[in-house]
Amino acid sequence: MRVQVILECTETGDRNYITSKNKRTNPERIEVKKYSPRLRRMTLHKETK
Repeated sequence: MRVQVILECTETGDRNYITSKNKRTNPERIEVKKYSPRLRRMTLHKETK
């Protein structure tokens, strides 16, 4: 049930991270604060298709 998802920065649009999630427990798209190397600070990253 785990699938790989790509996390995209909301401010720069860069796709910085690949992670996995369980579709059964988290059916909605995930949002995580992660480090953005271009901005050199923590930003919100959202799951993309």
